[in-house]
Amino acid sequence: MSREAAPPAEADPGALPPGDTVWADRLDALNRVVGQTVRWAVLGVMLIQFGAVVMRYVFGTSEIFVQESILYLHAFLFMLGAGYTLLHDGHVRVDIFYGEAGPRARAWVDLLGTVFLLMPTCLALIWYTLPSAINSWSILEGPISVGGIPASFLLKSLPPVFAGLIFIQGLAMALRAAAWLHRP
Repeated sequence: MSREAAPPAEADPGALPPGDTVWADRLDALNRVVGQTVRWAVLGVMLIQFGAVVMRYVFGTSEIFVQESILYLHAFLFMLGAGYTLLHDGHVRVDIFYGEAGPRARAWVDLLGTVFLLMPTCLALIWYTLPSAINSWSILEGPISVGGIPASFLLKSLPPVFAGLIFIQGLAMALRAAAWLHRP
């Protein structure tokens, strides 16, 4: 079930009162806005890919710029939409007991998994990818291929932004789990 679709506190005796998750809700809002914005990239990918197929098989031509634009939109969609997917609990869970666990055990798994696995991984990704992104921006790195999009610095910015969005959503998850564990 989506975290957004949780019933109001009065309908579910196990739900948190609205004031207990104010900060988590604010963090959720960022990924909600980003996710609802980048989902339009799907339409762009479909239209450009259709155009590329028509160009290639009807007109017998192909442009590197068109191929790279599909790559860019695809990367933007998945890298920037990952936090939104986490917000809606849409990532694959690889665990043994989470599905069978009760609400308290799930809250512990969410809290500990987020704090000790997700967040350190995100920080490591930021640490290792940010210098490359900064360097790429400093020289406004050009196209990947001759005739391609002259903005590789945009692609190199995606990994640290991805990690930051996942970290923010992980923080919201941890705050929500901690609030649930500390409720009376």
